[in-house]
Amino acid sequence: MIAALVALVGALVYGAADFLGGLAARRLRSIVVTAVAAVSGLVALAALLPLVGGQWHPADVLWGALSGVVGVVAIVLLYACLGIGPMSILSPLTAVITAVVPMSWGLLVQGEAFSTLGYAGLAVALIAVILVGFVPGEKVVRPSLRGLGMALGAGAAIGAFLIILDQTSTTSGLVPLVVNRATNTVITASIVVALIILAHRRGLTMARALAPAGIPVGAAPSGHVDLEHAATAPPHTVRPAGFSPWWLAIGCGVLDAAANLAALLALRSGDLAVVSALTALYPAGTILLAALVLRERVAGVQWAGLLLAITAGGLLAVG
Repeated sequence: MIAALVALVGALVYGAADFLGGLAARRLRSIVVTAVAAVSGLVALAALLPLVGGQWHPADVLWGALSGVVGVVAIVLLYACLGIGPMSILSPLTAVITAVVPMSWGLLVQGEAFSTLGYAGLAVALIAVILVGFVPGEKVVRPSLRGLGMALGAGAAIGAFLIILDQTSTTSGLVPLVVNRATNTVITASIVVALIILAHRRGLTMARALAPAGIPVGAAPSGHVDLEHAATAPPHTVRPAGFSPWWLAIGCGVLDAAANLAALLALRSGDLAVVSALTALYPAGTILLAALVLRERVAGVQWAGLLLAITAGGLLAVG
């Protein structure tokens, strides 16, 4: 099934976007990274729109705007998760909910059905999501009810993005994604402007207003984020020389937009349950890039998750 392959590739691209966003957030405030990524993604999608086309149906415009709002809600809840912890529990939980919510919608509401291999693939994918989302090195402690609630809400919001995207018509082309990114841009840019104005009133410079504050994590506009490095990595381990944080944030936005496009194409050629299960494997892209670029060691449990992810992709492709 081509949709499974596209969804799996899209998941890796999501992970790459999160990786760049996390690097940028070491030298820029998190919301600034998200806002810059939203703008760059909007520019990329707007440039593609005349080539790909798409009709501006009112319903599709509304779905696109709603998906943009949902993405911002996911980002807010993820930031709250990082402030509460422990990410050794909340990170894989968020990833699982990201998959389970749209999977359940596809199976129970839309009536999607698969062969035995297909159902086995969904089960293997969920196990892979847990293992890939594992944050190594953190002490395992009991999470608070508030932390669990934030993780569940963040995962549900990210999963809702795929459900919403799946409601758009095939004739809308890129329109829902353009509206999605425009909505992201308006909301996040407004927050950044407010921060700059507030800093000015306090006698602070713009550079101070844009500098990192709190936990350094750069969420992509779609709501995905590199939770592993936000939770465990010290700043000096994730700052490659020679790259401006602005260009890293721009790259994050372009890659996130490309991943959104892959998700849209997969949804329009396949089943929501399959696409959501494979898209939730996005931490795999971050893990692989961290190993290749930063020479980080991949934990054994994460290698197991990566192998299961490949297995799940094969089962879903034929099932």
